[in-house]
Amino acid sequence: MHFSIPKGMRMGVSTAATQIEGGEVGSNWNDWYERGNIKDGTNPATDNDHWIKWQEDTALMAEMGLQLYRFGVEWARLIPREGEVDENAVRRYRDELLLLKEKGIRPLLTIHHFTNPMWFEEKGGFEKRENLHFYLELVELVICRFGDLCSDYITINEPNVYATNSYFFGAWPPGKKSLKATVAVMENLAYCHIQAYIKIHFLRSEMGYTDTMVGCANHLRIFAPKSSKNPWHRTGAHLTAFLFQNALTKAMTLGRFPWPLRNFAKLPTGEYTDFIGLNYYTRSTVTGIGDGVRENSPRNDLDWEIYPDGIVECARQLYDLLPRPIWVTENGTCDNDDRFRSRYLYEHLKAISASDLPFDRYYHWCFCDNFEWIEGNTAKFGLVRIDPQTRERQIKRSGRFYSEIIRHGGVTDAMYKEYVEGQEYTVR
Repeated sequence: MHFSIPKGMRMGVSTAATQIEGGEVGSNWNDWYERGNIKDGTNPATDNDHWIKWQEDTALMAEMGLQLYRFGVEWARLIPREGEVDENAVRRYRDELLLLKEKGIRPLLTIHHFTNPMWFEEKGGFEKRENLHFYLELVELVICRFGDLCSDYITINEPNVYATNSYFFGAWPPGKKSLKATVAVMENLAYCHIQAYIKIHFLRSEMGYTDTMVGCANHLRIFAPKSSKNPWHRTGAHLTAFLFQNALTKAMTLGRFPWPLRNFAKLPTGEYTDFIGLNYYTRSTVTGIGDGVRENSPRNDLDWEIYPDGIVECARQLYDLLPRPIWVTENGTCDNDDRFRSRYLYEHLKAISASDLPFDRYYHWCFCDNFEWIEGNTAKFGLVRIDPQTRERQIKRSGRFYSEIIRHGGVTDAMYKEYVEGQEYTVR
């Protein structure tokens, strides 16, 4: 046996509504496409058709032996116009939750995953404090309509990535480039998470449930100095990590708002997560404040460094902040030809298995190849291939490997030889 996964750790996959459902729903990402901002011209409205093929996809998940499924609701579907709930969309999500339960797959529901309805975006979105009640109304709708079928929730996915890509770099909608706006959005998202955490627990307790689990999907990476002997490299790595992830994570987890964030609502300090939600992909090597990739390192097809030990290092940072069960809510790699994904899986799960941290769940990103935001369909993260013309689903070799890991509780010598041996990364 090469390694066994931690005892009791369950395994599944993650997706996001906009990235797999398809459909013209009036979201900011439908609008971003219409404005010509997707690199390959891919239209998210025509992508994957999970909204239609959800039964087929759920059956395929069960066939793969998946124990967990993290997926999201599309805000623009549920509330297409301000104050108006689409009951057909509510029923459709309820049907999906019911089928997952029938198949023995435990859902983890993400309430916000980067996308907003245009009516919310046009009001100024998360940049404006007066808009935050709209998000909390969405939270209440989700719990009141789905709370009997789901106990586990992600309030907000990767708030730091959303804030920086949308308001600092301007690469995502609404395309702003403002440090002031970025900080304001981070403050507002921390407020939303804390209020949602309280609201979800209250509403489900009123429904008679005591098994509620609420958290945030934190995007963390390792920021390493290019030269450990260079003081500016070291300072840059420390400051970048603090500004990109550490300050916001502390605010959302503990209600402590380090500079430059402000606790404008004077929320009490506390413990605002029931699990550690970790999205981990890569390490950044820096020479100052910013991003960078280590020279002569293994890379994926988006030129991100592949650094398996980082998944444990990032988990430890979060665990030291507040000890909770660790859920790897996303981990995967862009491998367009499925050449090295099995090796990536092997090395990251092996690092987890060797750790003394309480890893409780692992969600691979992604279930299937999907619309990868501004990259469009040029970046493949899935265990399942989807034919762009026929929408036919096909489990990849790495998907079969993942199923075998779940079935055997680890990687046997025979599995290693069949799926991993000989797989090589590109080094540059």
